Amino acid sequence: MSFVLSHAGDALRLALSMFWVVLWPLALGFLLSACVETFVSKQAISRLLGRDGIRSAGLATLFGAASSSCSYAAVAIARTLFRKGATLPNAIIFEFASTNLVFELGLALLILLGWQFVAAEFVGGLVMVVLLALVFRLTLTPRLIESARLQAERGIPGKMEGHGAMDMSVTGGPLLRRVLSPRALTSVSHYFFMNIYGLWWDLLVGFLIAGAIGAWVPETVWSHLFLNGHGVLSSLSSALIGPLVALLSYVCSVGNVPLAAVLWRNGIGFGGAIAFIFGDLIILPILNIYRKYYGRRVAIYLFAVSYLTMAAAGLAVGSVFSALGLVPGSRSVAAFATTIAWDATTYVNIATLAVIILLLVRFLRTGGIGMLRMMATPSEQIVVHPA
Repeated sequence: MSFVLSHAGDALRLALSMFWVVLWPLALGFLLSACVETFVSKQAISRLLGRDGIRSAGLATLFGAASSSCSYAAVAIARTLFRKGATLPNAIIFEFASTNLVFELGLALLILLGWQFVAAEFVGGLVMVVLLALVFRLTLTPRLIESARLQAERGIPGKMEGHGAMDMSVTGGPLLRRVLSPRALTSVSHYFFMNIYGLWWDLLVGFLIAGAIGAWVPETVWSHLFLNGHGVLSSLSSALIGPLVALLSYVCSVGNVPLAAVLWRNGIGFGGAIAFIFGDLIILPILNIYRKYYGRRVAIYLFAVSYLTMAAAGLAVGSVFSALGLVPGSRSVAAFATTIAWDATTYVNIATLAVIILLLVRFLRTGGIGMLRMMATPSEQIVVHPA
């Protein structure tokens, strides 16, 4: 206990340093995602995902990557798409893409861990989508799909229901006119803060846990867990253990990135770190929501398929990047040695905060607080037309 207390300051300093380093990339990612969501409606997406096939799976991946969400909101949106006509495989692929192939995740990885992790995350994400599509095609029976649909139509509340049903897209008319319209600015501000509202807890917990692990847990603990120094066995164990660590962490989406940085520094394999980041959609609360949305049998099926594809994609991308010599040779994480100072990061963050304040003013003046209350409200159909 005395060791923990004496290093509490180190844990908080590390958490704050990592947050400060990734503040502007996170904000930029949220802003880009908000812009995309403003001009693409969920209704249009549902119509395009109503058939299984390569084209529909590709569109599900593309729209998911463009429609950034926290993990809870992604699961809620997937059920909404399923109920509006999308197939179950396409809805789940959309869900995975909307948490694992998004702007803010890539930017946070770039700043904390480097371009190799960004490349591996997106390549691995595409590999996982292909694996999901193949496994669904081979194992997802009509009986399971019908069971999932009957349960989904019951509309049992999960979490972030309002987010799943909410549509604030600005459609109709020339794109330039829509981009410059007051409605578009309102919608962008609402989506921006809606995504922050959905993720703030995961981000807070993720940075605090990462700081605590970095300051308190000896490196030897992780070395034994990941079987460091055992070649192929180390890579395999990392890929298998990574998603299970994510399952127990209760942290999802971008909140996994600082934890991944700590695990990488302490010995997890390259593929295991990628598999860990993929594990945001099998944390225990998400599995419970699957049970409510689709029933126990389908929830168990989705867990098994998700875990196997996460581990396989992580192992595959780790092996390929290792063979190509693209795995970083150093396990140092710059943010661990970073202190807040008057440097380029600080100036960019100040400019970022100024943009956030401008969006916040628009958000508050156009009923944003009421919109946030709607996010957690179960609803069959929430359609918001920005002013």
